[in-house]
Amino acid sequence: MTGTAAAPLAEGLRPADRPLKIVIVSDAWFPQVNGVVRTLSTVADRVRRLGHEVEVIGPDRFRSIPCPTYPEIRLACWRVGRTVREIIHDFGAQVIHIATEGPLGLAARGHARRRGVPFTTSFHTFFPDYLALRFGLPRSWSFAYLRRFHGRAAATMVSTETMERILAGRGFVNLARWRRAVDTELFAPHKRTGLDFPRPIMMYVGRVAVEKNIEAFLAIDRPGTKVIVGDGPQRREMESRYPDVRFLGTRYGEELAGIYASADVFVLPSRTETFGLVLLEAMASGVPVAAYPVQGPMDIVTDPAAGALDEDLGRAIDRALGLSREACRAHALTYSWDTSAREFVGHLHPFA
Repeated sequence: MTGTAAAPLAEGLRPADRPLKIVIVSDAWFPQVNGVVRTLSTVADRVRRLGHEVEVIGPDRFRSIPCPTYPEIRLACWRVGRTVREIIHDFGAQVIHIATEGPLGLAARGHARRRGVPFTTSFHTFFPDYLALRFGLPRSWSFAYLRRFHGRAAATMVSTETMERILAGRGFVNLARWRRAVDTELFAPHKRTGLDFPRPIMMYVGRVAVEKNIEAFLAIDRPGTKVIVGDGPQRREMESRYPDVRFLGTRYGEELAGIYASADVFVLPSRTETFGLVLLEAMASGVPVAAYPVQGPMDIVTDPAAGALDEDLGRAIDRALGLSREACRAHALTYSWDTSAREFVGHLHPFA
């Protein structure tokens, strides 16, 4: 999803005082679909509506290999540095924003440092937690790499106050708050289509992998139906161990919106989220959420009328089932992509 044409201004957006040519570099990009890709693609579109030009450098423009244990992510592996430099130069970039810490991010970071130009980064994923869970790699090692990677940035954008506090405690500097948002036109209560399962329907949407802690949800004994939307390396194991759970696989767009809106409660058992866009998508669909009181959920579920946080996830589910769908929708409507786009541009550091 690249290109430079600016779309008509959305309501609430104002033209840029100084139109910029912005390059966003991300190792996570289409055809992969996750919270990072949805955030970056939506913000790129809204920034264009502000009057700026945006070019996205993603792995879809390179020869690539699947990321170990996460094959949905493709890692650019051929002429990466040279191609990144050429795209930045040919586009006439005035701003470089690096969204991920993979091969493309490293190439863009190296180019910016060699040229002596400022760049910004954003922190989307707690990889130290993932690597510790999957491979037993000490978190201190991973954080040391990430601290070094982001340490040269003019600003490192983070999505929540809790995340900012955690990273500051780990020695990260130049942190800036960049709020996220949700597509409230796509995700809406009226999209409800109905799922022909016994109710209440308790739903999780996301990757089926060890870091998502899904078994903490599936092991809870509650009447109704547990539904898992998504795929990942643990799916076969979970399907075998929990035959009563409905695994729907990965869904997109309007179909996903209809499935969301058909749930009675959305359950996020993960303890490693940096934000949790799926929580907002559920609430925008009029679905109350249940989660642990950890980073991500604590920053999003700030209205007790829209969700329940508890160290006892079953108790959180019970409380959430009694909440108002209208209150959930109202809470999600406070998360505006227009505001997010303006904050993103405000943190950029032009060099030309």
